[in-house]
Amino acid sequence: MKDRVVKMMKSMLLLLILLGVVCGRRTQLLKGLPATSTVEENAAAGVSVYTFNVTVSPLSSEGVAILPTIVNSNPLTEAFDIESKGDLEYRVVTTGNPVLDYETMPKSFDLQIFVEDTAGRTDLNILTVQITDKNERPVFRGNMAIQTVTIYVLEGTPPERIYQVDAADPENAELKYSLLPAPVPFLVLESGVIFSTKEFDYEEDPHCYVLNITVTDPDGLHSTKRVNINIINIDDESPYFTINQRIYRIPEEQSPGTVVANITAKDPDDEDFPSRLFYSIQSSNRYFSINPSTGVLQVTGRIDRDARPLWLQPNISVIVRVEDSPSGGHTSEMEITIIIDDINDNPPECNPSAFRKEANENTTSGIFLLDLRNYCKDIDVDPSNNRFDFTGLSGFGSNNFALDSTVSGRLVMTESIDLENPANLGVEVYSLTVRVQDIACPNYSNIIYIYIRIKPVNEFFPVFSNLSYEFNVPEVTAVGSSIGRVNARDKDWPPSAITYSIVAGGGTRDYTNFFWISPTTGDVKILGRLDYETTRKHILTVQASDQEKTATASVTVNVLDVNDEEPVCSPNFYSFQIPVSLAVGININGFRIECQDRDSDPRSFRYSINEGNVNNHFTFSPSAGSNTSRLILASRFDYESGLDTNWIYRLRVYITDDNLLSARDRTTHLIKTGTVTLSIRIIPNPTTVITTTPGFTVVTKRENLYSESAWYVPFVITLGSLLLLGLLGYLGFLLVMWVRTRCPPAGRADGAPLINAPEKKKPKKEVVMTMTKLNTVFDGEARDPVTGKMYEFNTRSGARRWKKDDEPRQPAPAVQVTSSTTDDSGQGTDRAEAPSKKEISEKRKEPTAERKPAARLSAGQSEHQARMG
Repeated sequence: MKDRVVKMMKSMLLLLILLGVVCGRRTQLLKGLPATSTVEENAAAGVSVYTFNVTVSPLSSEGVAILPTIVNSNPLTEAFDIESKGDLEYRVVTTGNPVLDYETMPKSFDLQIFVEDTAGRTDLNILTVQITDKNERPVFRGNMAIQTVTIYVLEGTPPERIYQVDAADPENAELKYSLLPAPVPFLVLESGVIFSTKEFDYEEDPHCYVLNITVTDPDGLHSTKRVNINIINIDDESPYFTINQRIYRIPEEQSPGTVVANITAKDPDDEDFPSRLFYSIQSSNRYFSINPSTGVLQVTGRIDRDARPLWLQPNISVIVRVEDSPSGGHTSEMEITIIIDDINDNPPECNPSAFRKEANENTTSGIFLLDLRNYCKDIDVDPSNNRFDFTGLSGFGSNNFALDSTVSGRLVMTESIDLENPANLGVEVYSLTVRVQDIACPNYSNIIYIYIRIKPVNEFFPVFSNLSYEFNVPEVTAVGSSIGRVNARDKDWPPSAITYSIVAGGGTRDYTNFFWISPTTGDVKILGRLDYETTRKHILTVQASDQEKTATASVTVNVLDVNDEEPVCSPNFYSFQIPVSLAVGININGFRIECQDRDSDPRSFRYSINEGNVNNHFTFSPSAGSNTSRLILASRFDYESGLDTNWIYRLRVYITDDNLLSARDRTTHLIKTGTVTLSIRIIPNPTTVITTTPGFTVVTKRENLYSESAWYVPFVITLGSLLLLGLLGYLGFLLVMWVRTRCPPAGRADGAPLINAPEKKKPKKEVVMTMTKLNTVFDGEARDPVTGKMYEFNTRSGARRWKKDDEPRQPAPAVQVTSSTTDDSGQGTDRAEAPSKKEISEKRKEPTAERKPAARLSAGQSEHQARMG
């Protein structure tokens, strides 16, 4: 990185100088330049090449501003530099980097030298440096140029070429090779080939030779390098063992790495040095290994004298081989026998190590349970190491057991065991331990675990906690509910699992299994709905079993009465009509209801009308305390003043069975309510029907009922109505035309025309129907039988009002229908109008005929009535 920066700085300086030379004033300042000089190749750094002076102007007081500098060279090189000698004298010297080489570098360099004085004058001249050739020493090439070459020659090798020396002369001159010292068994040819002159013997000849190889050029310049030749010994003798012992004895169970023997051998080829031999075991062996370098025989695997195959044959034979080469050398073999001695290294073993025995409770004492010696052994081979005995019987309940002797190992029961005895309560298994131990040292031992389970005997019957059980259950208890629990135990230990079942009385007439008992907990549950009015008591027989013995108990289920029945009344629906003038206090139509409740007293009924009793016209008597009650009119109807408007009453009667309960008990007791529905239609008093002048009257009544779910109904009704009106208009038009042609209009008695002459209008082809809804018209009158006053009523709706003395009765028509058409001639048709008051007063004088009620149509449909005079 630093060299790059220097080069860049020099380039910039050169550029500046050239610009100065071009633009400045150039003057002859370099004295002695241009010039030509020579220098030998391989010149060292600092060798003077050429000397020159700098001449400055008399006007320059300070001398040189820019020292003489090589600003460029052709070809480029950094092999030269300029040094000052003082007093404006300078010389060109070699830098030694790179070293000048005649054979590989250019033979001439043109150096451009620049200088500038303080007055600004500059000069640039060229110094030509020629490289001269110089005779150089020969140079070794290849490995000999960088290191000392070592050549290895095997003993017994016949004379032959062993190495080729490679050297070169920079001037490409012919070279000669020589060898020193002279009396060595080697020679070198002029071509540089080294030959051996004899067959070497490692044991007799020197093991190493040092040769000095010299190469010389025609001018006598030479170079010398050293070559080492080593004689390599070859293996031509077999090694031999140097030990005489062939049998070794070791105890078994030696740890890995234990040394058994140190096998040694020697190689005749290594007389003065330790032999480099390689040891190995040839026979297949898992117990021993040998160090391949030292010959140490050691234990590598577990040696168990008590296991096969050593249990039958305790001797191990090992074949050891020694080699003087890792492969392909001379070898020797020797057999070594190793005897394995038995030691007491195994404790007595019992198979199994844990015993499980059973004995019935109350078994007599002295009974034999287990012979331990039949299950235990010591695998040591030596009889002195495989003898053992039994000691140390211990554990919970060990006082109930004993060993006959330490040698036999027979376990017997010494006491009878009763599980129900408080001293043994809760104990089913006795855990015992016995120690089996070697007689010989180091007295290895093992623990035998013995588990003796005392089998319980079922001696006792289950016993219920009560001889009988009684459960009181409300009749409204939900199906599946638990109504009680029975419990039984027996004295056996451990406690037996008790199983419960119903053996009698668990069903009814309608249900085979009306009750269910949990087999494990004894919970009794109901599977059907209890009914006090049907069955007030159920008696069950429950059995408890411990799988062998059983016991039974009686269970009585008392069904408690609960007010769960609603009052049922007859009739529960009734419809009738009453006159509007019915007297107060009268039993309406002799109607009465009679109620029954299977779980309530007849006096517990209370009657109330909760819905539809507008203005409280109706009541029941008695209102409570009886199972029968009559419908009474409590107040008069008042339609004249508008207090009453309903002509049909739908009464919802509630019959509640809480009459005998106090106000506090009503909040806690279960109360049931029955219902009765009554439909009462109020009939107005009969009136006189007044005849009217013959005419044609159309009365239309529409009620529009709309439901979101029946959105299409208004559309259908509207469309049908329009079609019907169109048809009626067309028929009316035809009728009017027929009347005009057939029946000319006749005058009234008093001279007034019955039909007004129509006004002239513009010709129209459509029929116009006008409908006007008027207020309620009271077209009848009657006398009230109680007060004797006169009242008016509407014959269709039944509306009434008191008649004022000075007010005449209103005309009867409720709807005025006007129709008009225009024919082609422009003449209008007749117009029908309601009769005048004068005509109505005249008609009242006529005999009254019974008036028939108009037909009533359903909601949402049209109702038509035609009257002809």
